[in-house]
Amino acid sequence: MSYRIRNWSEYNAGLKHRGSITFWIDEAALAEWIVPRLSGQRGASVFYSDIAIGTMATVKAVYGLAGRQCQGFLTSIFTLMGFEFPVPDHSTLSRRVGKLSIVLPVLPATGARHVVVDSTGVKVYGEGEWKTRQHGISKRRTWRKLHLGVDETTGEILAAVVTTNGVHDGEVLDDLLNQIEDDIEQVTTDGAYDHRHCYEEIAQRGAKPVISPRKDAVIWQHGNRKAPPHPRDENLRRIRKHGRKKWKRIASYHRRSLAETTMFRFKTIFGGSLRSRRFDNQTTELLIKCAALTSFAAPKVFV
Repeated sequence: MSYRIRNWSEYNAGLKHRGSITFWIDEAALAEWIVPRLSGQRGASVFYSDIAIGTMATVKAVYGLAGRQCQGFLTSIFTLMGFEFPVPDHSTLSRRVGKLSIVLPVLPATGARHVVVDSTGVKVYGEGEWKTRQHGISKRRTWRKLHLGVDETTGEILAAVVTTNGVHDGEVLDDLLNQIEDDIEQVTTDGAYDHRHCYEEIAQRGAKPVISPRKDAVIWQHGNRKAPPHPRDENLRRIRKHGRKKWKRIASYHRRSLAETTMFRFKTIFGGSLRSRRFDNQTTELLIKCAALTSFAAPKVFV
């Protein structure tokens, strides 16, 4: 099906509006931009607050700037706005950004959430995809894994965990669920989470687990036991009876693709590589990008 654009004037105005830049800084943030100096304490005191460091790190991540470029960009913005505030040095940002505590701006839920969980790789250094396909992977190719818990209805990023590439997806499921304070109705994941502890962690939240069993899966708990049937065994029995395709449709398993859509949006906006080189800085960089992506989907979170 094809659609024809008839409101060309509004369409052109919308495309132009995408390139506009509006900066709005809360007065409370400006009041806390610099930390008051306290006399009588040993050691060097902190000059810039965490709000200042977090603001600079967010601008750096959203606009894809290097450290010195971000410093000059904020300086020019403050000059145009008529603010006489100092901007943190790029070395100060690199030294302190790894210690920031990032909170995802999630809107309150109106009911129980349907959470879809998945992970993606973000490259630190190494060859690009074309060279990898042509000549193979070298030993220097390294990436970080970003694990996300996404709301199936709103597309918000509810939880995020950053690990090295050697951590299995199922190992961080409990950490993701613990970040979600709202009630969870269903958790949908792929076959990488087909483990006993994943089902137990989902059951502790009172949620329904929808995890695709592996192709060589067998029954864990047969029907002659007195214990209630295991959810994984029930899914496996339905697959054997109706087929995997029909089971995915009945269990709303295809909604899991929304997590992949969120990761596609993440890499389209921010790219698929990291600028930071220390792991704590890389974690903060990815979490700041997740918070920014969530605010794009729900801009009222900062009002």
